[in-house]
Amino acid sequence: MEVLLEYQHSFEKFLDAYSFSKTPKGLYDPITYILNLEGKRIRPILTLMATEVFGADANRAFDAALAIEVFHNFSLVHDDIMDAAPLRRGMPTVHKKWDVNTGILSGDAMLIIAYQLFENYPADQFKSLVSLFSKTAKQVCEGQQYDVDFEMQHTVLERDYLKMITLKTAVLVGTALQMGGIIAGASLQEQQIIYDFGKNLGIAFQLQDDYLDLYGDPEKFGKKVGGDVLEKKKTYLYIQSQLSNNELFKKELLTIYSNESVFSDQEKISRAKQLFATTGAAQKTTEAIALYTQKALSCLENLSISNNHKQLLEGFATYLMNRRK
Repeated sequence: MEVLLEYQHSFEKFLDAYSFSKTPKGLYDPITYILNLEGKRIRPILTLMATEVFGADANRAFDAALAIEVFHNFSLVHDDIMDAAPLRRGMPTVHKKWDVNTGILSGDAMLIIAYQLFENYPADQFKSLVSLFSKTAKQVCEGQQYDVDFEMQHTVLERDYLKMITLKTAVLVGTALQMGGIIAGASLQEQQIIYDFGKNLGIAFQLQDDYLDLYGDPEKFGKKVGGDVLEKKKTYLYIQSQLSNNELFKKELLTIYSNESVFSDQEKISRAKQLFATTGAAQKTTEAIALYTQKALSCLENLSISNNHKQLLEGFATYLMNRRK
């Protein structure tokens, strides 16, 4: 979508002009590094878009858009440490390029920078933005803890997994949109609707991420294919495969995810991919992506915005559902 590229380019220009080049370099260089890695900028785009959708100038939303992007990348730096991930967007993760201590400290500084960016708004908007942001930041931490807990469990219920990805991923997408509503002066009702649109879209986005982790093109996806399998993550694919009536398939999958597994990494990935397809888990995942995308689109029916703006949001949702990286 050409309009998305316009939002992205305007945000990139603002980001480039915002200087993170401060001392000590050991603290700020990793921040510049992670923020300059090629990313989709989905969350800041949504903040800018929502501001204009509700009738205000998107330029007013740049600080909030940067705050949400800085926070998102802060969470990625710390997530990568917890997951011992070697790559992020096809490049070495911060803790691999520097070290774990640097990743922790630079990540902490990013969280503080995100809060400071809200200080550029009037008092009433500052209060609303920070209140929403703080609530969301805590939810993201809760979601991350659930994710860690699930790694130690053989069985994870679908409803618990959906709760985890809602907290870890989806609420931040909803928040990015609601922030645009706050800046534009949208009513509380409209703010809630746009938030719900984003939350459902965020669930679809994470389910798509689960799918692409195993079935995506590694050159485009920017992460190691099958990383979730090797990290024993109980993704939607795994959960759906465990609902299969084929006990042999389920037993083999447990063996692949076992610490005592004798399979090589490539064998684990290849066999898990086959099992998820055979049990129908892959198809159920794509169906769930479509379901939550449709839930998001249904929210737009209740928004008092122009048809052109509704089409803009619908187009963005369709773009996310059809992405391959």
